[in-house]
Amino acid sequence: MSADVNPTTSDLTDRAVIVTGAGSGIGRATALAFALAGARVLGVGRRPDALAATAEQHPAIAAFPADLRAEDSAEAVIAAAVRRWGRVDVVVNNAGVTLPLPLAEVTAAQIADLMAVNVTAPSLLARAALPWLTDTRGAIVNVSSTFGHRPAAGVAHYAASKAALEQLTRSWALELAPHRIRVNAVAPGPTESEALAAAGLSPAEVDQVKRAEAARIPLGRRGEPAEVATWIVRLADPRATWLTGQVLTVDGGFELA
Repeated sequence: MSADVNPTTSDLTDRAVIVTGAGSGIGRATALAFALAGARVLGVGRRPDALAATAEQHPAIAAFPADLRAEDSAEAVIAAAVRRWGRVDVVVNNAGVTLPLPLAEVTAAQIADLMAVNVTAPSLLARAALPWLTDTRGAIVNVSSTFGHRPAAGVAHYAASKAALEQLTRSWALELAPHRIRVNAVAPGPTESEALAAAGLSPAEVDQVKRAEAARIPLGRRGEPAEVATWIVRLADPRATWLTGQVLTVDGGFELA
């Protein structure tokens, strides 16, 4: 490495990055972090207004509304990036559903929808991106959760979907290593976002959950989206050339408590 290169600062100048779930929370922070590192970013999500708000934060961010559960949506996302920039260097599978689901209340439809978003959609997007990632020797970064490897009552199926994503991360890392495509994941702990409200909890319930989580985190607070985004960018950085198949937990020590 050249002596004038700062290894602590990510430089993704002119790289083409796809970030799903970019309309809020970790996804929005990640899109902005990549843009600030010089990348051109395609922010993908189901809510056009939220994506537009993300795109307004930096001129290098373009919005692409899409429901990743829909047929052919993965191909449409990749095609949109290639039309704009002629390449795909990084895919960040951040879109996900957080669903508290006690066993006594579980339905087949709920399980199917959870897996469709948290497991199937990342798989199909990664598959569609493969030819382009092979050309660029690119990277895939999956966004898991502390609950992907830490059990908790009432969220078993959500946790199982994230455990599946972590195992996909490791397996893809082995499968794609001959193509020099790196695959890693981050596993955030409780982080400020709209996920709890989107899961159907009332404002009072959201506040109660947040207080309870903060009390259990050794560092004493919930995380901020930008704190997770920092590590997503670092895992995607082309200078992290010897790092693959890893799941990095970013949770203030939550999994240790």
